[in-house]
Amino acid sequence: MEWTSAFPALTPTTKQLLVLSQWSGANNNIGLDTSLDWKSDLCGNWLRGVQQQYRRLNTLNQALPKNSIVALSAGMTQQWMQSFVFEPIRDKAQQAVLKHTDPDLFQQRNIDIETQYAELTGELCQQCFEDNKFSAVRAARIFTDPLQSQQFYFRLAKMSALEYQYNSLGLTRLTAQKELLTSLLILITGTPATDPQPYRHYDDNNQPLDSFNEYLAKCQLRLETLNQLHAFDPVYFSEHSPAATLGCCDFSVVRHSSWQGVQLRYYPCQQKIADKNPIIYLSSPLINRAEIFDLAPGKSVIEGLLSNGYHVYLVDYSQAGDQDTGQGLDFFGKQIHDRYLDLVLQAHPKQQIHAMGYCMGGTLFLAYLARRAEERQAHGLPMDITKLVLMATPVLFDDANSGHGPMRDLIRNSYDAEMISQMFDGVNIPPQLIEAGMHKIQPGIRYTISRGFYERASFEGAIEDAAPFLNWLSHGTRFPVRAHQEWIENIFTNNQIWKGEYCLSSSIPALDGKPVNMHALTRAGVQIMDYRGLRDPISPAGSCIASETWGVDHGGNSQTTDGLNRTIEKNIGHIFVVSRKLLAEYLEHALHFYQSKG
Repeated sequence: MEWTSAFPALTPTTKQLLVLSQWSGANNNIGLDTSLDWKSDLCGNWLRGVQQQYRRLNTLNQALPKNSIVALSAGMTQQWMQSFVFEPIRDKAQQAVLKHTDPDLFQQRNIDIETQYAELTGELCQQCFEDNKFSAVRAARIFTDPLQSQQFYFRLAKMSALEYQYNSLGLTRLTAQKELLTSLLILITGTPATDPQPYRHYDDNNQPLDSFNEYLAKCQLRLETLNQLHAFDPVYFSEHSPAATLGCCDFSVVRHSSWQGVQLRYYPCQQKIADKNPIIYLSSPLINRAEIFDLAPGKSVIEGLLSNGYHVYLVDYSQAGDQDTGQGLDFFGKQIHDRYLDLVLQAHPKQQIHAMGYCMGGTLFLAYLARRAEERQAHGLPMDITKLVLMATPVLFDDANSGHGPMRDLIRNSYDAEMISQMFDGVNIPPQLIEAGMHKIQPGIRYTISRGFYERASFEGAIEDAAPFLNWLSHGTRFPVRAHQEWIENIFTNNQIWKGEYCLSSSIPALDGKPVNMHALTRAGVQIMDYRGLRDPISPAGSCIASETWGVDHGGNSQTTDGLNRTIEKNIGHIFVVSRKLLAEYLEHALHFYQSKG
């Protein structure tokens, strides 16, 4: 039977149904390759301009006699700006952080619109679904039953209005949602939209690779899956789906490890060989939840280590609270490791320790390990941690070879440390602010993640499989203000680790507060393995070069030779652990490195 045979002649076409919203930003008619948050950018630039004017007035006020008319006028203007501009904005921003909403009101409104749009998409599906299956008969009734027709057009009109209220242009999450709606209307009417059809694949001559009926069958399966799993809103799905639970390995929090919200997790291995193997100490990023090391079964670095006979310890920064807003990188990147490694050594006095770090967790631990090597050399002791695996770990930050040029440009043009401190001191920097910067260097990432989620729904079990990662991605952690500023200024902007200017504390007076000599890693015989991706915009391959710079025989890039550094470069992105295949490849290399002699 032809797909359209159940529809009466008065059924409108998909193009006719979409006419109300044909000029909305959700269609990306202007052909942007990323999202343009123009309202947010405009207000951000305005606020920075006001802040600059405030500073000029302050400079003027200090330079003039206190009782002069100009000084009094400048002081009054400053007071007005403080009371009626900065304080209200700060209060609103901090309330948003505490409520776990976006402090950018335009972006929060976008999120609300996306939520409503997803709910309306689900309601439209209910009009043409029966027992969680698409019904052509019920779809046809939409256009013959006056009540059904009224409800249908009311919902479409409401969705059109939401599109015009959206605060961003280009490739956005709403663009992906609009494509899903378009596929639903194609299914309901049995008529195509303007090419290319959403989720349909084409050859080099722009000819579809499947028939229209085959395409409709895939649209039906996709929508039935999303409807059954209540997954029209990926964020809601990541919070409520049983499949979205993070973590698969049992752990306990090490006694006496909870410190300023940070804690040390212990994942015990049940194999007897684990008491003889080295301990694996994992350093997670401050910027993300520590579950990046333990997403789900088959997608867990920790699961892989446990199954190969290793006890595992994981530094969990993600509990850092408001009391940590004034803590700097020395606390998170030196004092924490000193204390936690002492706890590990107390629990396993006869076992060696190997380490592993992900992204900035690896960057900070690398500097820590160099300082530890200096301290042990000063005490006449051999180095006790001699193998370090780095996952997507940047160490070189410049405008050329590192690949960090776009982010450094963004920081120079948009980052205002004083304003950040003024807005978020006391509550820490929200994950939405960090994500906004990441999105700027990953064109269209909001769109591609959402579109990929919807598209994969036509494959059995695909979105359930993606749920843990979506949970992790959608629910970031707050970054302590001072630590964030030091990361941006000292490491990202001034490239201090690479230049040998990065300072850490020490119990040895001669080293305390002095720059870390990264070449101490080489003298101490530390072996470094870099695992980096060619498609990684967050930690570009050109910045992940610790193994080519420090450590044992750092000039060679051997992947197999025992006792040497290794550099493993793959055609992967930043968060490759979400793929079972890519994670298995990584673990094979990491385990071979740990088990090699030397």
